[in-house]
Amino acid sequence: MKYISTRGSAPALDFEGVTLAGLAGDGGLYVPEEWPRFSQDEIAAMAGLPYAELALRVMAPFTAGSLREDELRSLCEAAYGSFAHDAVTPLVQLDQQHWLLELFHGPTLAFKDVALQLLGRLFEHFLSRSENHLTIVGATSGDTGSAAIDAVAGRERVDIFMLHPDGRVSDVQRRQMTTVQAPNVHNIAIDGSFDDAQAMVKRMFNDTEMAASNGGRFRITAVNSINWARLMAQVVYYFAAALQLGGPQRKVAFAVPTGNFGDVFAGYVAAQMGLPIERLIVATNVNDILHRALSTGDYSAGTVTPTDAPSMDIQVSSNFERLLFDVGGRDGAALADQMRGFEADKAMQLTNAQRDGASALFTSARADADSMRATMAYAAERYGQILDPHTAIGLAAARNAGIDPAVPVVTLATAHPAKFPDAVKAATGVHPDLPARMGDLFDREESFTRLPGTYDAIRDYVAQHATESTDG
Repeated sequence: MKYISTRGSAPALDFEGVTLAGLAGDGGLYVPEEWPRFSQDEIAAMAGLPYAELALRVMAPFTAGSLREDELRSLCEAAYGSFAHDAVTPLVQLDQQHWLLELFHGPTLAFKDVALQLLGRLFEHFLSRSENHLTIVGATSGDTGSAAIDAVAGRERVDIFMLHPDGRVSDVQRRQMTTVQAPNVHNIAIDGSFDDAQAMVKRMFNDTEMAASNGGRFRITAVNSINWARLMAQVVYYFAAALQLGGPQRKVAFAVPTGNFGDVFAGYVAAQMGLPIERLIVATNVNDILHRALSTGDYSAGTVTPTDAPSMDIQVSSNFERLLFDVGGRDGAALADQMRGFEADKAMQLTNAQRDGASALFTSARADADSMRATMAYAAERYGQILDPHTAIGLAAARNAGIDPAVPVVTLATAHPAKFPDAVKAATGVHPDLPARMGDLFDREESFTRLPGTYDAIRDYVAQHATESTDG
């Protein structure tokens, strides 16, 4: 399997190459040269498999040439053996049509664990083949940071620098990052938004003094969903849910709360691989650039509005570029021009081909604070389910999507409610407790560095604390 950049001018890489690279050298994102596809019989044969074995089946085409089957199986078993639920991503029925897919049974209580527990092991496996060192530079709106840090803390030949917007993540989210005491973990609180942090991370990949891929000193990679390997791992739970609900003979719809578009793009990938998906419902909060883009073609960034669903407080959705590339004819040069215009003006219009291609599978909905709180209260009263704010936004979109009642609608439950106790209690009157395995979180010592929201400050800090590449 070879991977190409959405912007057309970076060299094609194999799976190991894209995993260690993260972002393409031309500023684009890597996607498979062509989508692998399963027959309906091959998908049906996956029913009932343990999660790690299902993950092996779904991901094997993407890793071909870089991992043997026994290596991938061992990595999957190690990644998912630590989850608190044997099913890894269990389904919970709400009513005749609606279901929750619980993605928060990993070590940091968020869906990011499903991918990052695997990604950390992939990094270690690939780096063990050489004596090189990897510098992870990431930005988090709340959950990616803690999941990535948990996945790589203490691992050899890896340093991680995680940027979060100071004061704009929940106390639980922050402490899950800043209480990890490991010499290779560097937490940075920046004065700015997640979009500011994400822009600085992308800039570092193109910095000729910093990034080895551009002649710099450090082998920099990403753990955000711009890294293909992370997105690939998220494809698996779409197969898991659909198979339990009658797939592939029966179509299933999914409602996905999203900010950076990675989680819902994984559903698009599943559909390209042959999984029958009725509809992917993109659920946003008031930071609704994705809703506007999908409903009107207007992809224009506004000012980030802080909300009780901080992981969705994003106005520049990195993974949307992958969709625009695929549905727009896979013209890397044209998309590069389009994205350069967006980066300069923070606004662009989707082409007719992009709009038509997206509308074949995607719809979208926007939920404001009142709708979010009302859905949290409804779920608690009607179903006895305590939802976190992000999941509530997904369920609000699912309930208003007008899907045929014969089609199951699965809302992705992306985080444990205990990560957002104040918002949950305000909406439901219930204070959600942390699971026993992290009940002492607020007794642990924190350690992080506050820096100005400028690229120079971040670059200088990384350069001072990172380990130089041996092949840069």
